[in-house]
Amino acid sequence: MSALFEELDRQVTPMGAISLRRRRELSLDIDVYEAKLDDEFLMSSLFTVAEIALADLGLGQVDGDDLDVVVGGLGLGYTAEAALQDPRVRSLHVIEALPQVIDWHERGLLPLSAALADDPRCHLHHGDFFSMVAGGDGFGPDVPSALDAILVDIDHSPTWHLHPSHAAFYEVDGLQRLVPLLQPGGVFGLWSDELPSEDFTAAMEQVFEPVTTHVVPFPNPYSGRESTNAVYLGARR
Repeated sequence: MSALFEELDRQVTPMGAISLRRRRELSLDIDVYEAKLDDEFLMSSLFTVAEIALADLGLGQVDGDDLDVVVGGLGLGYTAEAALQDPRVRSLHVIEALPQVIDWHERGLLPLSAALADDPRCHLHHGDFFSMVAGGDGFGPDVPSALDAILVDIDHSPTWHLHPSHAAFYEVDGLQRLVPLLQPGGVFGLWSDELPSEDFTAAMEQVFEPVTTHVVPFPNPYSGRESTNAVYLGARR
């Protein structure tokens, strides 16, 4: 059995102190990996069902082969690894604002780090996803200019942001900037910690067609009940 608790890394970023820790969850007899920003929990390896569903549902809406995909937000790597499970994916480009998170994976600190590093289709890029979209010039010279899917798991929800500068992305004008980055029929997918928002769904419907929302249930061992996240999907007309 592993040690009960270990802080694997802690570094100061412009957004606050980010830390990665591994602890033994005795009730489940597993190791749990958690990331925190200051005192706020960002992600946990115990709750990954919806992060995986973001890739499964998003790519499930895309036709064809040789898919080029961008994932906004690396985190613990579950959305990226799920996307790589689709054999149609030709290239996967993960945009991560915090180099410390990329460093965790490059150092092999997380359970999925090796799977991402060993897959030649997977490329990790340091950059601000929201600034790149707002800039209108794409995600850099190494990323295809027209993508089959853009899957985003960065903020907690369309109204609960890690930084105030992200807010404009969730407005109609911000979402519209995704359109030229997608192939016709390409899909934008968004993970949310909250149930689907009527206001945000309406904003998506002004940009994408069709738009669907999915409530993703998963067991919560702490509450003893079922919890839920949400996934929004919209296709370029």
